[in-house]
Amino acid sequence: MKRILIADDQRHVIRVMAQALERQGYRVEGVPNGAVALERILEDPPDVLITDIEMPRMTGEELCRKIQETLPARQFLIFVVTSRTELEHREWSRGIDKLVFLEKPVSMRRVIAELDSYFELNERKAC
Repeated sequence: MKRILIADDQRHVIRVMAQALERQGYRVEGVPNGAVALERILEDPPDVLITDIEMPRMTGEELCRKIQETLPARQFLIFVVTSRTELEHREWSRGIDKLVFLEKPVSMRRVIAELDSYFELNERKAC
């Protein structure tokens, strides 16, 4: 079963996303900020990370940078959820591969479609 880690400081966002993803057969864990997410990732990397940008203790941007520093050969996909659509708010992500921006409000249909495509492509590569 594929494991998804969601980092968001709003519990209701985690709950709604988790319900939709669990219905699709994913195992989901939610954490309240980037610092806790980084701990979980270093203990046992997920198949996918979904992170909000604006969170206390460690933002999603800081989390992505820390992941890039500590796990440069990471194998998991990162979804970054943001309401900022301007390109200058995404400049920091250059050079970080397997990173997809999702604009708020997040469409769970899009998330699930992206996940299905990602895992299908990875399964083809493994064959």
